[in-house]
Amino acid sequence: MDNPVICTERLILRRMTKDDTKNLMEIFSDPVAMRYYPSTKNESETMEWIEWTQKNYDQYGVGLWIVEDKVTGEFLGQCGIVPQEVDGVKEMEIGYLFVRRVWGNGYATEAALACKNYGFEQLKLNRMVSLPDVNNIPSTKVAERIGMQVMKTINKWGKEVYVYSVSI
Repeated sequence: MDNPVICTERLILRRMTKDDTKNLMEIFSDPVAMRYYPSTKNESETMEWIEWTQKNYDQYGVGLWIVEDKVTGEFLGQCGIVPQEVDGVKEMEIGYLFVRRVWGNGYATEAALACKNYGFEQLKLNRMVSLPDVNNIPSTKVAERIGMQVMKTINKWGKEVYVYSVSI
C-alpha cells in the first residue's frame, strides 16, 4: 500500500508495479472476467500491460491503478484514467476491471467515482469518458452510477462499444 494515488472509504488506488503480475493474472487468466476483452492474457502479456500502464504514468500522469482493500490490503482489481482515442480525439477514459470473487460489492463504482472526482478536481479535466462493450451490462451500470450518460456507439477494438461521458 505504498504511495496511494487515491483513497476512498474502503479502497486504496496505487500505482501498478511489476510485483502486481501475479494479482493481475487472477483477472487476466479468468475467461469470465475477460469476456469483453479480445482474449485472456498470459504472464508475458500481463507484463506488457504493466509496462504500457507505466508508460501512461510517465507520459500522461495517469493510468490504471491497483485497487486494494484499505484495511486488509487485499488485491481487488484495477481502475484508473487512461488516454484513449475516440473518433480521432484523445479522451481520458475511466476504466475498471476487478477480480470476479469481489464482483457485486460496489468496488468498481466506488473506485470509478473516485477517479472521476480525481480527474475533475486534481487534473482539471473538463470531460471524461467510459467505453464499455455494448453487451457488458455491469460496466454500463457503473458508468451510469457515476453520472455518465451514453452519447453514442462506436466501433473500437473490433467491437461495438458505448461512449459514455461526463463533463463538469
